[in-house]
Amino acid sequence: MARRDEFRPDWFEGELPPRSFRSILKWGDPNEYKHPNRKLFALMKETFGLDDEWFSKRRDEGLGAVPESSPCRLAPEHVAALTAIVGPENAHVDTYNRLRIAYGKTMVDLMRLRYGVIEHLPDMALWPRGRDDLRAIVDYCEANAIPVYVYGGGSSVTRGVEPFSGGVSLDMRVHLKRVIKFDERNQTITVEAGMDGPELERLLRNAPETLGATGRYTAGHLPQSFEYSVVGGWTVTRGAGQNSTYYGKIEDIVLAQDYVCPGGVDLRTREFPAAADGPDLDQIMMGSEGTFGVLYSATLRVRRYMPENTRRYSFIFRDWESAKEAAREVMQGEFGMPSVFRLSDPEESDVALRLYGVSGTALDAAMTAFGYKPGERCLMLGTADGERGFARHVERRIKRICGRHGAMGTTAYVTRAWERGRFRDPYMREDLQDFGIMIDTLECTVNWTNLEEVHTGVRAFCHSRPNTICMTHMSHFYPQGCNLYFIFIAKMDGLDEYLAYQAGILDAIQESGATMSHHHGIGKAFAPWLEGDVGPEAMAVFRALKRHFDPKGVMNPGGTLALDLPDDQRRLPRK
Repeated sequence: MARRDEFRPDWFEGELPPRSFRSILKWGDPNEYKHPNRKLFALMKETFGLDDEWFSKRRDEGLGAVPESSPCRLAPEHVAALTAIVGPENAHVDTYNRLRIAYGKTMVDLMRLRYGVIEHLPDMALWPRGRDDLRAIVDYCEANAIPVYVYGGGSSVTRGVEPFSGGVSLDMRVHLKRVIKFDERNQTITVEAGMDGPELERLLRNAPETLGATGRYTAGHLPQSFEYSVVGGWTVTRGAGQNSTYYGKIEDIVLAQDYVCPGGVDLRTREFPAAADGPDLDQIMMGSEGTFGVLYSATLRVRRYMPENTRRYSFIFRDWESAKEAAREVMQGEFGMPSVFRLSDPEESDVALRLYGVSGTALDAAMTAFGYKPGERCLMLGTADGERGFARHVERRIKRICGRHGAMGTTAYVTRAWERGRFRDPYMREDLQDFGIMIDTLECTVNWTNLEEVHTGVRAFCHSRPNTICMTHMSHFYPQGCNLYFIFIAKMDGLDEYLAYQAGILDAIQESGATMSHHHGIGKAFAPWLEGDVGPEAMAVFRALKRHFDPKGVMNPGGTLALDLPDDQRRLPRK
């Protein structure tokens, strides 16, 4: 508990000014906030060399109103025609409504909003009401060379939704969020692309009441952005939820898709669990990020919802090496997969224990006394889901393996503390940015063989910038490797400094031999590195698909997936 005389920054709370930049950059619920606890606050002051005086005044808050300074550039006849398709209540040309769906939630987006930078707006924001509207919009825009962008939940961290070439942006959240079909016998649900995570899970978990089912279900897809992201965004970026080690990534969950493509093409795949009739169109379309067409609906596999069977565990290891080996052994143990499975390196473990309220407690003292020292120890946490006997079996085997590698059990308390904050941590970014502190993430896929090279190389670059926190964890595990997640926190003076630092991290990821993305997609932010990641032959295939689906190039132009990226912007690995 903080002392009465202990300084506490004036963290922003309260009503957001209407039609302000702040109302657009705000994460999630406009009335929801999460502030750094005093231990995390103390760490930031210590790391960045800041004192209470620095935190006595917020700056670059984005409280000003969005000015009507960016007129629509479409010809009046185009505005009229597109308005006629969706109705006047669903067509917007004012700057505020266009800016709301121009940016995602990467640090570049948030910093621009704070500084009042308005660029790359769509000329119209459209709210399509159904599939017929999508068909009419795509046909009209293709015939008149008007770019088409698609906006889902707005949680993109790759600038994937940014309309670099103007045109129209389709806000799928407003109307396209209905259940099309629920098939309990096949354990599938078909929903429109604008269905958000909470509504999907509400419907499935209460399926006897909401869908007339005999049991309760879950899609099992729970990303950190779960509360404010949608099925369409998950699908076209090949997203992963925090429980993916058990439930799979979205490409394992999506069974069929329905796309509205240029050229009058309606692409509907079939609802079979597997097939061998040529290349898999579902896999081709997933990850296309709106460059081949507009995803109207997706059919998802669902699983039985049995939260009463969930087993929670956490362990502390003496060092990174023993923790990594335990994680690999769990993944290759052939006894079943855990659901949540996370392993933090020493730097992240120290921060996490502060954040979860463990630092300074009796548990913390016990860990230190038994040789699990700050700066060396590594935290593992997770859950096991599924049938009761299966979940208990997985938990027992994990405990046995971790014990063999010298781990100390730290009870379910740590995991429950993580669960309480799993969807709320993004709110803290706003507090930090109010005082010039940037926090962002980059992730990649590694195999067990190159994991340490990637971990060491990327962190070396991150720490080449003085006074920078670089937390790293492993998540989204497989028998062959895992996702490696880098979270960096630093005081930065502006957008240019941030962009240069981000580019350096991406260079380090590429040169270390990891993939450029495990589950956030590529968008326009990471596009310069894509060819260096997948190779020229794969890029040739991507471009051939683009020519087939979108010969006039109206779908999400401006560098997405490097499909129309100028050669001088490519960043290939150094020889």
